[in-house]
Amino acid sequence: MKRIVAIVAVVVVVLVTLLGLKVYAQRAALDGPAGGSGVVEGTSVRVASRVGGRIVAQPVREGQQVHAGDVLAELDCIEPKAGLDEARARVQAAQEQASAAHRAADAAGQAVVAAEAGARAAAAQARAATAQRDAAERQAGRLAAASSDVSAAMQDQARAQADGLHAQTDAVQAQAQAGSAQARAAGQQAAAAGSQADAADQAAAAAQAALARAEVAVAECTVTAPVDATVRLLPFEVGELVGPGTPLVTLVDLSVVQAAFYLPNADLAAARAGGRATVSADAWPDRVFEGTVSTVATEPEFTPRNIQTRTDRDRLVYRVEVDVPNPDGALRPGMPVEVELAAGDAP
Repeated sequence: MKRIVAIVAVVVVVLVTLLGLKVYAQRAALDGPAGGSGVVEGTSVRVASRVGGRIVAQPVREGQQVHAGDVLAELDCIEPKAGLDEARARVQAAQEQASAAHRAADAAGQAVVAAEAGARAAAAQARAATAQRDAAERQAGRLAAASSDVSAAMQDQARAQADGLHAQTDAVQAQAQAGSAQARAAGQQAAAAGSQADAADQAAAAAQAALARAEVAVAECTVTAPVDATVRLLPFEVGELVGPGTPLVTLVDLSVVQAAFYLPNADLAAARAGGRATVSADAWPDRVFEGTVSTVATEPEFTPRNIQTRTDRDRLVYRVEVDVPNPDGALRPGMPVEVELAAGDAP
């Protein structure tokens, strides 16, 4: 009987000790720095092309480190290349048409200058003829007034000269009017030629824009890395046909990773954007990674249906993300980590 009592007493002591250790551990956890268990996440970049085609080359493999500008895949873009050749031909034709239109506009401008000069000369001749006609009219009038002293033959000659100058003046004035009309017509033709030259320039600019688009389409046939990263996924093989906008390569940027964990409602005051944190990983037991809190969720997750008691309120958790510099790529996506928020960073 005494042996049974002793065994029971030992069991009770062990249970009490274990319970005390558990309570101590819980109290230590509550009194210790805020934090939690999380998972490493990287920045994923899905690289696609604006054009579709058949994959003819894929010079990278999953897990490979690439640098910005490295070729990830090449597409056999027959149609975009044909479009580029067509666009270049259209640009050349448009530029030649624009050049011809400008030469025509220059010729029309010179014609305007010549027509205006001819109109001015005709106007000057008309003024000179008018002056001669008026002088002849005055001379004929004076001879007619002095009829007793001037023979009829001289009077007739003066009158005939005046009449002839009348006719010449009318002809010269008509030529001057015709010259003015020609100058106006030349000006209108020059304006039309200028408009045609402007239209040709616009057509050449449109062809140049089409060429730029065609060059972009052809450039999209070679898919390059936008940033320094690691190849995470290659969903297609060489020879497969892909459509425009289909992700050809998924990259993950590991230069700065995010350690995401969930903080209980009671510890939320310890987290603030910009606060310091430390991250440790089982894969690197001898290292501690320094980080900075980048995001604290504004809304809780895993919320109970009804929140009534303090225990229920403590079940609320908020997602917290910590940015961790990772220059050597030691931390990888999916790796479990422990995160501790630095004491004294709470607002």
